[in-house]
Amino acid sequence: MQNPVPFFTHSLTALSKILDKAEAFAEAKKLKPEVIPQLRLIADMLPLWRQVTIACDHAKGAPARLAGLEVPSFADTETTLAELKERIAKTIAFLATIPADAFDGAEARTIAVKAGPRELSFAAAQYYHGYAVPNFYFHMTTAYNILRANGVEVGKTDFLGA
Repeated sequence: MQNPVPFFTHSLTALSKILDKAEAFAEAKKLKPEVIPQLRLIADMLPLWRQVTIACDHAKGAPARLAGLEVPSFADTETTLAELKERIAKTIAFLATIPADAFDGAEARTIAVKAGPRELSFAAAQYYHGYAVPNFYFHMTTAYNILRANGVEVGKTDFLGA
């Protein structure tokens, strides 16, 4: 199986840069540090801070599971953009510890994940392509959209990264 670490690292780096723009926006508008992380697209959707933490969870969980490693657990305690950027940096740092050859033979693995009260089981390729990557990009996109909808000047090139 192809090493997924570079893809997640690239997108998480882009997300961190988007949060840099959100910080600049908050400073220009003189918003308290905890305001932007609580923003939502709509009342029944999770706030920005949770979108970012879930994106990070998928970014660290997918490579770890595919490599047969323990998925590190991070407390979901971030309340500021700076803390969210730290969460992204910690996720990227974990990803950097996974050697490329850890994914050799990963396609033969069965991946089990807990989703709420349910235990899901997937063939590795189905887990990666049909569950982990779509979930990662859903939450990353939602984080981007929350910021964009609230006036942060970000565009497609920000989302895609340099």
